[in-house]
Amino acid sequence: MFTEKVMPRFSETDALGHINNTVLPVWFEAARVPIFKFFTPDLNPHNWKLIIAKVEVSFVGELFYAHEVTINTSIEQIGNSSFVIRQEAWQQGKCCAIGKTVMVRYDFASKTKQMLSTDEKAALTQHLVAVS
Repeated sequence: MFTEKVMPRFSETDALGHINNTVLPVWFEAARVPIFKFFTPDLNPHNWKLIIAKVEVSFVGELFYAHEVTINTSIEQIGNSSFVIRQEAWQQGKCCAIGKTVMVRYDFASKTKQMLSTDEKAALTQHLVAVS
């Protein structure tokens, strides 16, 4: 599992004083960088090998300004050409949001999905967690 710490900015709050719902996908994307490096170690967008097929965020609690947020990132499922990233946002000991992102190994030149390599599957498997 990968862990990223985020300190919410005042500008990320909404009129109700919560962290705005549009912020979580941005935080989750930033916390996926270690996984991106399995496919493109230098993060060069000209050599990118992934596309997003689906993004889902479930809000299960409130997030607030001035309290650090911990983003935990793991792999929930690995297929032949795709995998599911699971992310949780924790604040003050409570899980406040759960994100799931389906990523597909992709060849931009041929515009087709590709099979995950043995090395890519092995790297992802190291972060595979069972979710109940």
